[in-house]
Parts: sequence; C-alpha cells; structure tokens
Amino acid sequence: MSVAVLGASGTPQPPNILLLLMDDMGWGDLGVYGEPSRETPNLDRMAAEGMLFPNFYTANPLCSPSRAALLTGRLPIRNGFYTTNGQARNAYTPQEVVGGIPDTELLLPELLKGAGYVSKIVGKWHLGHRPRFHPLKHGFDEWFGSPNCHFGPYDNRARPNIPVYRDWEMVGRFYEEFPINHKTGEANLTQIYLQEALDFIKRQQAAQHPFFLYWAIDATHAPVYASKPFLGTSQRGRYGDAVREIDDSVGKILNLLQDLRIVENTFVFFTSDNGAALISAPKEGKYLECPQTTLHSRILFP
Repeated sequence: MSVAVLGASGTPQPPNILLLLMDDMGWGDLGVYGEPSRETPNLDRMAAEGMLFPNFYTANPLCSPSRAALLTGRLPIRNGFYTTNGQARNAYTPQEVVGGIPDTELLLPELLKGAGYVSKIVGKWHLGHRPRFHPLKHGFDEWFGSPNCHFGPYDNRARPNIPVYRDWEMVGRFYEEFPINHKTGEANLTQIYLQEALDFIKRQQAAQHPFFLYWAIDATHAPVYASKPFLGTSQRGRYGDAVREIDDSVGKILNLLQDLRIVENTFVFFTSDNGAALISAPKEGKYLECPQTTLHSRILFP
C-alpha cells in the first residue's frame, strides 16, 4: 500500500491495521496447524475465514532483532539489531545494554502517520529502554506496556524490576504494581493488555480515525503466565493456559470489530516474533504429539 495514495484527498478512509504479535509462540501450537488438543477455536476460525502464510519467515531467532525487522522492513544486519552482546544495538535482556533503534530507521507507524493514522503499541517494545528510543519518538502516538519482557523479580538495588509505562509516564513495575506469581503462574497482564486494545479501537472508531494497533503481548514468553480463569484449563499445562487466554482475547478483539461494523475495513494480522522457545517447555508445558516446530517459523493470518 502506498502512503501517498492512502493519504490523497478524496480517497476513502484507509483500512485499519491490527498487528497481533505473540512472543516465542510456535506455529505448531495452533489447531489450524494440527495441534491435537484444538484449544484455539478463535484463531482457527480466523485462519479458516482469512488467509494462511506458512512461508512467512522471521528475520532472526531472537526477540529484538525480529521485532526491529518487522517494524522497519529491513534485515537485522541493516537496522543494527543482529546479536545479543553489548556491542550491538540490540536492546536485549540485560538492563545494562543501553542501545536501541537508531533515529535513522523509519518505522511502520511513522509511515502510517503521513496517511492520517493514529498508532498504539500495547505490550513489549524491546527496541531500547532509554528515552531516545521510546516508541513515542518513533511514530507511535500511545503506549501501554514495557520496554522489555516480564523477567524478574529483581532486588531493586543492583537491578530494579522492569517498568511499565503509559505513554511517557511510568505507572508501575512488574512483580510490584503488576504482580506475577511464579509459583502458580497467575498474572492479569493479558486481560489488561486486552482492555487497552479494546479501548483504543473504540476511541479511534468514534473519532473516525484510521488506526494501527501493534498488540505485542508476552504471555507465551517464559516465565509463562495466565489469568486465574484460564489457569489449569488446558491439556498442555501452563503454556497451554496462556495460549487459551490469547485465543480468547483475539476472539474478543474480532467480535468488537464486528460489533463496530469495521471488520470489512480492517486488516488483522496474527504472528509470532521468532517461533517457539523450547526453554520453557519442560517445566511449563505438557508434550502432545504434534508437528515439529522450528525456531524460525512464523504464522500470519490477515
């Protein structure tokens, strides 16, 4: 799509865009790809009614580089995110890494802004935690989420717990104002992220603004979590609980688009950043016979 064409006077309102990006979720975890428990009815229906792109590959097997590539359309070796050590701009896990997305990179929300879009990121940014790398400095109009994953808890002395932001304001930290119980796996984060998405869609539709929602939640990234109503409901352990809650949330988002009568003018993409992370499988999931997954595979349904 050409931004110039979309923004031209006299043309219909551009389509809304929802990019639902999961964290370390494998393609073999969905019923549409043969997962035997069939616990993802909303995503399976989305695939049946839309399109499957089974050869849509991620650019890197790590979170930051794959996200940078997705939002810039450029390979990691070109956008500066290509490794996990402190010498590269990668914004990876250690909080001591201070790099981030360069100002010279043009991100998708920056392009869409020229066509009149309002853009929001919900969830994990992971392209730099210093102010110069803030998502609102790179095209997004709103943000609710964190610069990194929900790692921790930390001692808040040598290394503080990871913050959660609403736009420029820090509204709390993981394990403090936003609790995550490692023992039970209970956390209400997916429900909070879901409400942020629903509220944003309603507001933009009421204002008649075309919108871009980047829903980058991290429930399937270790340590895996789910809210209380979903814990213990899956045949696949805690990981399956998280997948079931994600599927339910996607169903609620799609239903809202239908209720607002904007479903025909909205592209919805569902994908994962870099495929399954097997590190969480032994403790937080149960094995069932299912197709082999690959770290580099990606799913995408519009």
